[in-house]
Amino acid sequence: MVVSRPDRERIVITGVGLTAPNGNCLRDFRESLLCGRSGVTRYEIRYFGPTVAGQCDYDELRYQRKKEVRRGTRAGSIGIYCAQEAIADSGIDWANVDKSTVGIYVGVTEHGNVETENEIYQIKEYNYDTQFWSHHHNPRTVANNPAGEISLNMGITGPHYTLGAACAAGNAGIIQGVQMLRLGECDLALGGGVSESIHTFGIFASFHSQGALARHEDPAKASRPFDADRNGIVVSEGGCLYVLERLSDARARGAKVYGEIVGYAMNSDAYDFVMPHPQRQAECMRLALRRAGLAAEEIDIVSTHATGTTSGDVQECLALRQVFNGQGRPAMNNAKSFIGHAMGAAGALELAGNLPSFEDGVCHATINLDRPDPECALPGLVANQPCELPNVRYILNNSFGMLGINSVVIVGKV
Repeated sequence: MVVSRPDRERIVITGVGLTAPNGNCLRDFRESLLCGRSGVTRYEIRYFGPTVAGQCDYDELRYQRKKEVRRGTRAGSIGIYCAQEAIADSGIDWANVDKSTVGIYVGVTEHGNVETENEIYQIKEYNYDTQFWSHHHNPRTVANNPAGEISLNMGITGPHYTLGAACAAGNAGIIQGVQMLRLGECDLALGGGVSESIHTFGIFASFHSQGALARHEDPAKASRPFDADRNGIVVSEGGCLYVLERLSDARARGAKVYGEIVGYAMNSDAYDFVMPHPQRQAECMRLALRRAGLAAEEIDIVSTHATGTTSGDVQECLALRQVFNGQGRPAMNNAKSFIGHAMGAAGALELAGNLPSFEDGVCHATINLDRPDPECALPGLVANQPCELPNVRYILNNSFGMLGINSVVIVGKV
């Protein structure tokens, strides 16, 4: 039985704003996941050359002027688009909301690399004379930039900050929003994650040097978690922010509720820079279940983190088998097979892809699973075609990151 709380302490999702390589709103993103449409395409970046990536094509001028886009950052632009879309989706009377009661909590993997690389590239044309260095550099590269750009764009005067949590950051932004609402630090929260990672050549070069960058003659097949022929990560950009509010407030205004955050957890491996620790991942899942008051067998869908690396996927599968006993329940899927790894946005985007399951009872598949790796055996893994489930009440969302940071969010049907 889920932990019982007063409605004022129950935190729900009432708005979703996103951009992904295969969709710029939840409806289109979900349609792509159900019909098997990949968002991974050919891509080329300075100093690195041809590769593949997940690229977004949202309208960056929908909520910003050209001058604002030039002055700001790609991460900030993605964040503004997602925040504005989330507020619109929530149906809240935004014009009459007290903006000092709104908090912004944006997870990021890294920030500032894109701007620094670009500005060094440009200044070399002037023999590295720093008088030609951009005066926008500092506000572009400070760690709070994506959340700060949202604040400026939307006139939000409540707290704003980013959370650096590697590839666990999307979940971390959601968790922070929940906690701040329960503490009474805000009355409405925008929580989730963003990523601009495809615009920095250093990301590609580093994964390549590790032997962890995916390659395939068909870009749409490059991202293949759990498959025996997987060979690495597809780097992607994207973002997803949620409107989070207390259930009592949502009910008072008659809001549509996507789901309730019933449990969450974060912990650390304290083990290695990049190699995951399955025992710590399993402990994080169990802690989230315990806080939610749920048994493992009550979870209906698990959104896996698996990135398509040779060793990382195996480690998560070891953790999943520990927690769920390899019994074929729950159904498990992976959105990175469609869009690649959206880094700081990954956890938030992947959760969004599963939220409609509460209504339609369908679990989207993991695509490109042509030769399942025996070491990644998961009895509940949904391969290549969506499956219908008798009832979807709880979704568990895994999101893990470098330096051993783990995050889990559990969402329940309301």
